Amino acid sequence: MHNNTSLDGKVAIITGAGSGIGKASAHLFLSRGAKVVAADLKPESVEALSNEWPEFAENIRPFSVNVANKEQVEAMIDFAVEEFGKLDILFNNAGIMDGMVPLGKVDDSAWSLAFDVNVNGVMYAMRKAINYFLERGEGGVVVNTASVGGLNGGRAGAAYTASKHAVIGMTKAAAFEYAPQGIRCVALAPGGVVTNIGIGANADMDMYEQMKPGLALMRGGAAQPEQLAEAAAFLASDAASFVNGSVLTADGGWTSY
Repeated sequence: MHNNTSLDGKVAIITGAGSGIGKASAHLFLSRGAKVVAADLKPESVEALSNEWPEFAENIRPFSVNVANKEQVEAMIDFAVEEFGKLDILFNNAGIMDGMVPLGKVDDSAWSLAFDVNVNGVMYAMRKAINYFLERGEGGVVVNTASVGGLNGGRAGAAYTASKHAVIGMTKAAAFEYAPQGIRCVALAPGGVVTNIGIGANADMDMYEQMKPGLALMRGGAAQPEQLAEAAAFLASDAASFVNGSVLTADGGWTSY
């Protein structure tokens, strides 16, 4: 029987692939048969993956990208097609936190940075990939890492919360706009995850203390990146072929509070 969770023969781009959810997803996608462009702001983190996973060396290509740079993002899409002949899956996973800063304390530069990385970077990649999918005429999948902060307040600071709400809005808008062409756009909304995104050395700890009652509900504490990778791989696979415009919350119960 065909395994609908297989990614055999698919070509995927994963941003933020040097660590955390992105790295775990790159490994899982490869193990399920995909070819992967592993993109990250830190080139050394993705250049090391072929040596770390020699069994997948032929099917992985590193790419250095600052997702806030439109030209670099567009070059990333072109690179995947040039290297592997096509693109089937775009996983916009790269993102930054905001130090839990409430709205009255956020400065212009922190606000702009959160939107440059978390929103503009996602838009640049989606726009380029969607136009490629339309030209190719065989559909495609976009998976965006949102956050429970994109569904509720009180999960992060104002800039991050607003940026992740925007990611969910873009996901839903594109899902509606391009469903007739066989393009699916979905979002993954993690809760707390053990990654290097952190909350920042200058975090507003008053905000963090306010969040603790909800955080305490998460089953077993923060998730491991591999748990979120499983959810991302499902969304990218044919097993989710009728899942479009949806946000899959994977938070161990945090949003039940």
